[in-house]
Amino acid sequence: MLVRQVENVLDLLEFFADRGKPASLAEVSQHFGWPRSSTYNLLSTLNARGYLYEPSGRGKYYPTPRWLTLAQDMSAAEPVPEDLVRLAHYVRDETNETVCIGAAAGGTVIFLEVVPSTERVRYVAEAGQRLPIHATASGMAILSQWPPNQRMAVLRKAEFHRYGSGTPLSIEAVEDRIRIALHRGWFESASNYSVDLGGVSIPLIVAGRIYSFTVAGPLTRVEAIMPSIAVRIHAAVALHLGADYLAKTITNLTTPPVVDQRVTTKR
Repeated sequence: MLVRQVENVLDLLEFFADRGKPASLAEVSQHFGWPRSSTYNLLSTLNARGYLYEPSGRGKYYPTPRWLTLAQDMSAAEPVPEDLVRLAHYVRDETNETVCIGAAAGGTVIFLEVVPSTERVRYVAEAGQRLPIHATASGMAILSQWPPNQRMAVLRKAEFHRYGSGTPLSIEAVEDRIRIALHRGWFESASNYSVDLGGVSIPLIVAGRIYSFTVAGPLTRVEAIMPSIAVRIHAAVALHLGADYLAKTITNLTTPPVVDQRVTTKR
């Protein structure tokens, strides 16, 4: 048995998706053949709950980004694929630094899985932790695989605070770092968000979902060996997901050159 009120909300969302612009009460009522009173009740309820707004203040409604935020939050709660979890443990053992798997949730990147370093001094993170998507290597890795219009929509809403000496402070700065990182083969963070924290990240796509895969530790320990960490990540991905996995699934990401393996992250 279908619930009419739920059907109406879903029909309304599909209507706005097809229309792509605000609509008035009269336009919605006429389109669906709904009574004006019922249409008013539906629109005013969604407006009061923050799911619709009036962009011009002239009685025309349009969905707010709250729908997208909810969808992303629900998506972020999905279990991390076992292949990625095994990869994270392998890379932690290879580097002995903290490994984090993240996904986008609104204007943030949320850590879904964290495999901590065994070092006494280490990056302490936990599942569920959120960071600004534009200010971190993890976030920019994810942004790099979004279509330009989707990336720009998020960056226009970003608040460009200086969190650390490495924080990008404009849309242009974020875009430049993404281009450089893709060409280099990995994303880096050096006091971008957390002061004195360094990280190396790449995007991974599994079952159509974009993740960030990040190795992070104290900047004094990892800054000089970031290229070596990046090579280890690439090698581990090839071992666990396939030699041509990154070339086939990740857009524009270069494979970094092999660095002197005497520079090692193991201790």
